[in-house]
Amino acid sequence: MNLFDVYPLNDITITKASGSYVWDADGQQYLDLYGGHAVISIGHTHPHYVQRLTAQLNKVGFYSNSVKIPLQVELAKKLGEVSGKPDFQLFLCNSGAEANENALKLASFYNGRKKIVAFRGAFHGRTSLAVAVTDNPKIVAPVNENSNVIFLPHNDEAALEATFAAQGNEIAAVIVEGIQGVGGIREASKNFLQKIRSLCDAHNAVYIADSVQCGYGRTGLFYSHDYAGVSADVYTMAKGMGNGFPVAGISISPKFKPWHGELGTTFGGNHLACAAALAVLEIIEQDQLMQNAQELGDYLIAELNKFEQVKEVRGRGLMIGIELPEELAHVKKDLLFKHHIFTGEAKPNVIRLLPALNLKKEQADEFLLAFSALMK
Repeated sequence: MNLFDVYPLNDITITKASGSYVWDADGQQYLDLYGGHAVISIGHTHPHYVQRLTAQLNKVGFYSNSVKIPLQVELAKKLGEVSGKPDFQLFLCNSGAEANENALKLASFYNGRKKIVAFRGAFHGRTSLAVAVTDNPKIVAPVNENSNVIFLPHNDEAALEATFAAQGNEIAAVIVEGIQGVGGIREASKNFLQKIRSLCDAHNAVYIADSVQCGYGRTGLFYSHDYAGVSADVYTMAKGMGNGFPVAGISISPKFKPWHGELGTTFGGNHLACAAALAVLEIIEQDQLMQNAQELGDYLIAELNKFEQVKEVRGRGLMIGIELPEELAHVKKDLLFKHHIFTGEAKPNVIRLLPALNLKKEQADEFLLAFSALMK
């Protein structure tokens, strides 16, 4: 049997990883500023993370949600503390798409409505509802097409107001990334997020804050949406939550009252997933990684803005987009194959930096030195 060929692959095989470095099968070291797509939040093979998972695996790795799992309660308590949402409720699942899928379903159950407002440039996942609210027709199969989704221009308050004025009593939810990742590191403005909050309140719609890539401390705040000073009804989380172990969740306002069978999953919240997620939160808290993300992010953004060839630097904390002119479209590939630095990208010519939150300044400088050489 062959693999189903859906991924364009670099001809590199990673065999070892530690902190913000990975090594290939030939022993070549790479600086990892991609983090497996914003997944590695506390660095590769962190000793506390490895110990926590190993100890749990030696006790019990999995049992279903038909029994009490105290680790889930422990995780919910710790997540409430670190995120600043102690009165919210936690539903655990496995991936960002699944988190968004459940959030949209929860909103529709809550107010009995069907219409969803999403935004141009959005990416929310590849499953049925999640891909329907994703702004990429190429990956929306005919069976996923959904007439209930309303796409509006990003950061356009007037369009949002007009849509609610016309269809407010039909809108179940608004779903928005605090910073669009696939869309090119484009931040939702403070006023825009506040407008979403006020319109959802006025029309009893649900404000869903997609924090899958931009959350979990990456911006220096636990949820990037916190910048706007308003609270969403539901926060979706995944990538950085388990540092590579498949775990995701939705943090749900106390105004939602659950009923048995409303949501469900086989693997969500299993013992190993909870151990991984607890280790991540413990390290974020103990090592003050949100503060590190903010400080290093400010430093990188300031330094990158000094390059006259760069069209624009966008983002916050350690979620940074570097927009380059077309003639420098080769820079991402050169960073990888000439300077051995992994970065992400957004089409057409945006380099995405999504490193571990415990990145060190000397590693940021290692990148800046390589980037400067390519700019020359």
